[in-house]
Amino acid sequence: MSLDEYRRKRRFDSTPEPSGDKTSLHRRRSLVYVIQKHRASRLHYDLRLEWGGVLLSWAIPKGPSLDPSVKRLAMQVEDHPVEYAGFEGVIPPDEYGGGTVMVWDKGTWAPESEDVDVALQKGELKFTLHGRKLKGSWVLVRTRGFGRKAARSSWLLIKHRDRYASSKDITQSRPDSAITHRLLADIAREEGGDIAATASADPAAGKRRARRR
Repeated sequence: MSLDEYRRKRRFDSTPEPSGDKTSLHRRRSLVYVIQKHRASRLHYDLRLEWGGVLLSWAIPKGPSLDPSVKRLAMQVEDHPVEYAGFEGVIPPDEYGGGTVMVWDKGTWAPESEDVDVALQKGELKFTLHGRKLKGSWVLVRTRGFGRKAARSSWLLIKHRDRYASSKDITQSRPDSAITHRLLADIAREEGGDIAATASADPAAGKRRARRR
């Protein structure tokens, strides 16, 4: 696992994202989990699971679903530094991934698979989330995808049937930040981002709340 691709894509004299130089390889008792809501060229959600000193990362275009019958596409992307889990702010528009980033959910995770590395290689990782919004048992399953690159990077995120499963759309009912309680438009307004683009990514009720701030 390496941060080489992550660093190659970014200019840290221009973007506020962490470089990963200070990431500690010390194994904590609990593993970090985060989902970041990211309005770049399009809105998507980034699932990140700490493993091997980095954050394994998947981009989820439609966000997570609590409904076990719904399979959400999750495209694996480059590993991120562990300190990225706390990043919330605006990436300049001329930088890679330019747009507004929110820490939509955070907490810890625990693998249900006996060997995480083997599970990732086989393409089926089962795990439990202990987040502020997402909880319970989940699975990432690799799919065939289309094209040579997608054959390894295309996964599905699926909620297992447990007491946390629901038909409720949690991305709409709980659209705000898990750490600052801001909406994307709030973050953009306060940190110099594209307010119009981010407002379109907030639910209608959230937009009204943002205007009252």
